[in-house]
Amino acid sequence: MAQLFKPKINTMARASVLGLAMGPVVLLYAGSTITRSPANTKVDVPLNQPVVFSHKHHAFELGIDCRYCHTSVEKSKTSSVPATEVCMSCHSQIWTNSPLLQPVRDSYEKGLPIESVEGVGWNQVNKLPEFVYFDHSIHIARGINCNHCHGPIQEMTLTWKGRPFSMAWCLECHREPEKYLYKDSEAKSPSEQVFGLYRKLQNKDPLTPHEEALAKGRDAQVKSPEEVQTGMDLVKAYNVKKKQLMDCSTCHR
Repeated sequence: MAQLFKPKINTMARASVLGLAMGPVVLLYAGSTITRSPANTKVDVPLNQPVVFSHKHHAFELGIDCRYCHTSVEKSKTSSVPATEVCMSCHSQIWTNSPLLQPVRDSYEKGLPIESVEGVGWNQVNKLPEFVYFDHSIHIARGINCNHCHGPIQEMTLTWKGRPFSMAWCLECHREPEKYLYKDSEAKSPSEQVFGLYRKLQNKDPLTPHEEALAKGRDAQVKSPEEVQTGMDLVKAYNVKKKQLMDCSTCHR
């Protein structure tokens, strides 16, 4: 009787079985890679805005305190988008004829938000899902620097998203806050420590390794036993309840 299948069919059969076994793994890996890429998370991708704004120029080169524009960052769950009046407190005197600032001037003169005047509003760079609760004020009150979450904001000519804000990343800090809390002996309070970092950068003052990592927008974890112990002391001093931080209801309400 003639042979029905050639020997190469055996190889093809083994390859097909292997492909079926590996297929789900490959699909999961590809899906995970795509969902975590900047194409989906928008990390490091500047967004178009109705008015060009540079944090590097305003916050670093000019030395304007973050709180001058983000007025509620110390007392509210949101940092707030500056009102047109805040912009015009300076730009009624300087760059008064700049075409780039025409939307701001129109908004101020008409007493309407930029979105109502231009038909296009500010694109929110950092946005959490609606089911996630986040409070800026409590983090600032514990000395957590802006760069922890927003990346090297003082270097951004155009603002981009500095972190993907994944749940796993948030839990790293909530699980071991002692590795992220630190204390600047020169700061009068934890909140002053947050904004004092930018003054140090402007003045070119010496920075600790922890502050250098923050300035570059990296995850600044303390590693030495001494630093971890200091972090543990701060956990107690700030009355940080570690068990509560790991409770789902802390962020999902």
